[in-house]
Amino acid sequence: MSKQQSFTGTGTMLRFMLRRDRIRVPIWILGITIAVVASLISFEELYPTDAERQGMAVTMANPASIAMTGPDLYLENYTVGAMISHQMLGMTGIVVALMSVLLIVRHTRKEEETGRAELVRASVTGRHANTTAALIFVVGVNLVLALILALGMGVLGFESVTWAGSFLFGAALASIGLSFAGVAILFVQLMEHARGATGLGAGMIAVAFSLRAVGDLGEGALSWLSPIGWAQQTAAYVDNNWAPLLLSLTFTIVLIAIAYPLSTKRDVGAGMVRPRRGKAHATNFLTKPIGLAFRLQRTNLIIWSVAMLLFGMAYGAFIGEAEEMMGTLGDSLDDMLPTLDGGVLADSFAAMFMSVAAMVASIPALQSILKLRSEENAGRTEPMLSAALSRSRLLGSYVIVALISSVFLLFMAGIGMGITGSQSMDDSSYLVDLTIAGIAFTPALWVAIGLAVALFGIFPKGTALSWAIVVYAFVVVYLGGALQMPDWMTNLSPFGHIPRIPAEEFDWMPLLSLTAVAAILIIIGWLGFRRRDLDV
Repeated sequence: MSKQQSFTGTGTMLRFMLRRDRIRVPIWILGITIAVVASLISFEELYPTDAERQGMAVTMANPASIAMTGPDLYLENYTVGAMISHQMLGMTGIVVALMSVLLIVRHTRKEEETGRAELVRASVTGRHANTTAALIFVVGVNLVLALILALGMGVLGFESVTWAGSFLFGAALASIGLSFAGVAILFVQLMEHARGATGLGAGMIAVAFSLRAVGDLGEGALSWLSPIGWAQQTAAYVDNNWAPLLLSLTFTIVLIAIAYPLSTKRDVGAGMVRPRRGKAHATNFLTKPIGLAFRLQRTNLIIWSVAMLLFGMAYGAFIGEAEEMMGTLGDSLDDMLPTLDGGVLADSFAAMFMSVAAMVASIPALQSILKLRSEENAGRTEPMLSAALSRSRLLGSYVIVALISSVFLLFMAGIGMGITGSQSMDDSSYLVDLTIAGIAFTPALWVAIGLAVALFGIFPKGTALSWAIVVYAFVVVYLGGALQMPDWMTNLSPFGHIPRIPAEEFDWMPLLSLTAVAAILIIIGWLGFRRRDLDV
């Protein structure tokens, strides 16, 4: 097959993808655009004077804020433009990166997994047509998003929100999307299943954000290893430096150049990393539904457990420095940090870091439930239920795995933060306190899992909406202080009810209440699943 023939049918595949995602992609683009533009308008209304904006800059000049938002290069002249770029570029970049990973995997590996790709390639379609069409599709989505964002921000006419900065802001976000499209297209060649490619892609987003956070807290070198860090180094609305985007472009091209040759060395439906040959006879545990549910998610949970340990260790290393760095900044952090209750300032930062770690841990916990929905979509649930397996046992197996894994993930984050946090504070008691602080977030994750189960049981097509609870929690923690959100908005998030140990005293009541809410949601989902038809 000639090189030209390898791309035969790319246009047809691209039109097919546009047709399939005619609703999904506009929702992504409009959702991201509305969130950014609404935040920009809020900043202009909440901080109308230069004095108020510079006061906000002082508030943001602390390790917790820098770790969550971006480098302090934006803080010298904190205009509304600098404010939106500093506080929204990183968080929105995570969403754009996730969008790119999901779209690439959906149109490549998942198509192979369902067998549709093999049927398409049996006709007059080139070897690289599907991959190329998916790349063009995702690149186009990111460019359209960048253009709409730039127009939406620039047309507001705010003094510091220049057209040049707006186009750079949009381009920086698109660069993150393109970088992770390259990451996803490589993982698609390596992994045997869509869940593996998606899990590794999401893990790389977490690694990129952690590198950016740790780099910005330190000397900045690690920030230059992260696509999110490259985007933030553009300093949109401040210096308008386009040069870092060349790193993103080079990174993307290199990954694609590696991925294409790999795609010719594997069979359709297979990955370069072949799964190990299984044993001739399954263990007794694997013959049970809970054993199968765990086996299907084992690799993903192991990767995420290690990632949570490293995530906690990275943040914990800065708890001691937070105390020292905040010594000269006064008391302007009351709206952003948990109540001290007579404790040391580092305790508040530790509690803030743990909140972020808990929200990250909710991603693999939700994936455990969403895995059951993907099994149903793939048609593998119906044969299982046609035998002696009941719906209750099937759903219960996935729920148990999700509930237990959420505890373990939080334990790993807590003990990781405790190991380095106790060393940075030179106080061994932080090891126990931060481990408890991590596990204390378990009921919040269980509520997120409960919502996913309820949606799966009564509205299966909307199961993915369970991500909204995580996104909302991120927005409240991330922008709650900056936008001066009222308490009732914080209380809508289950993460807002968890006692912020070690800054606050341990309290059983909110934990028991959240556990009860989670139980009710799971029961609702269980009742719905028993009554509804399967999607086949």
